[in-house]
Amino acid sequence: MMTPQATKTAVMVIGGAEDKVHGKEILHTFFCRSGATDARIAIIPSASREPGIIGERYTSIFTEMGAKQIDVLDIREREQCDDETIQASLEACTGVFITGGDQLRLCGVLADTPVMEIIRRRVQRSQITLAGTSAGAAIMGHHMIAGGGSGESTNRSLVDLATGLGILPEVIVDQHFQNRNRMARLISAIATHPDRLGIGIDEDTCAMVESDGLLQVMGKGTVTIIDPGASCYTNQPDVGATDPLSLHNLRLHVLSHGDRYHLNQRTVLAPIHQIPS
Repeated sequence: MMTPQATKTAVMVIGGAEDKVHGKEILHTFFCRSGATDARIAIIPSASREPGIIGERYTSIFTEMGAKQIDVLDIREREQCDDETIQASLEACTGVFITGGDQLRLCGVLADTPVMEIIRRRVQRSQITLAGTSAGAAIMGHHMIAGGGSGESTNRSLVDLATGLGILPEVIVDQHFQNRNRMARLISAIATHPDRLGIGIDEDTCAMVESDGLLQVMGKGTVTIIDPGASCYTNQPDVGATDPLSLHNLRLHVLSHGDRYHLNQRTVLAPIHQIPS
């Protein structure tokens, strides 16, 4: 029997397009945090239009790494969340990987279901490592960016907000961040919910959150943190949907590989420049 601390669980929020071919650093970290060769991994491809294909792709990656068991939970309808076999797989697994696609489809299928209750409970008890990439990252907060534009100044109509799955309720996540020029979109979301923390994650980059709220960055790009803090002023309630937004006194952090940030204290910590793989 492995000692509990042998597998240190985390929530891994991945900005999309993670390396699946060469070093596979992020996916390998998920595999290790899920128990390495003792890993029992459940893959949820519900966001994807081609769940069979994407499920197979991740199955082959984790099989090659040496996972003990892999289940693809091809959930396409809410009713499937009542399936005892699916629930049993989630109760037994050590890691859950939520793939990319459409975050609204993902929430439509999983929100307020027994499947989501199991995942949330097991994350809170540090019993599983949960990873979400792209759409699987967008759903992490209570408030979710469902879509919107890029490349224009901040305004309310730039971002479509919906309710996410609330794994990290205090944050609003945006993904493919610098790659798709989404800074104004995330700031527009924060103007609507200035009590939250904005986290923008680039492609092939991961914000790995420990159970104590410590966030560590790994991968090729950056994680942008927008902290509106207590002193933030915005004209958001007083202007039209397409009018430019004012936000004052935002704190901005751009973090790269090895940098650390404490979500609960909203402070940057000294970086670890060499993260052991």
